[in-house]
Amino acid sequence: MNPTTQDSLPAALGEPEPSRLARWRSRVGYQGLSLGIVCGAAVLLLMLGDLATREQIAASRQQDQLAMLRQVLPDALYDNDPLGEAFTLEDARLGQVQVYPASNSGELTALVFQISPIGWAGPITLLVSVERGGAILGVRVLGHKETPGLADKIEVARSDWITRFDGLSLANTPLPAWGVKKDGGQFDQFAGATITPRAIVRAVLQTLQVQQEQGDAFAEKIQEARP
Repeated sequence: MNPTTQDSLPAALGEPEPSRLARWRSRVGYQGLSLGIVCGAAVLLLMLGDLATREQIAASRQQDQLAMLRQVLPDALYDNDPLGEAFTLEDARLGQVQVYPASNSGELTALVFQISPIGWAGPITLLVSVERGGAILGVRVLGHKETPGLADKIEVARSDWITRFDGLSLANTPLPAWGVKKDGGQFDQFAGATITPRAIVRAVLQTLQVQQEQGDAFAEKIQEARP
């Protein structure tokens, strides 16, 4: 009998035996686990990126809100966080209203109301700032879909019409004056767009009425909203 040599062995027997790690890596379970780890890492990275993006968006939105508040609320009137102490109220005339309270050394100085009266083409989002005594500090339009070239005079960048409310109150402006001139009031209407200014004048008047009627309720709401 010829002695067995390596050359006479079958090729398969002559190959080195795969290591345990190599055999394990070739299994479907290992491949699935590897894929799962890669996918999990990718999901984690996406989640972290999404979280960072959300925080940036939230911070940017807060800065935008503060910038809008400052248009109608002088810095000297408050040392609190109006955004952090904001609360919502329901009113039969104005619907859902967001209220931003301003206070200085713990004393309420003003309230900023975010309201959305219905104009010609849809809601008109407004900020109406009222000092504690009931006089208007400022009114600004945050958003609208009114007719360009006609009703967009409500924007402070296009016209000073919206500034005509500054300093007015229920005490110094009689009720009949709260309307457009076409209706016997003191506010100009726009050629071809009477509905828009009429809606804003009415909403500003209603805001003053709400502020006057619910003074005590506002004080309670502010205390509840404070941390």
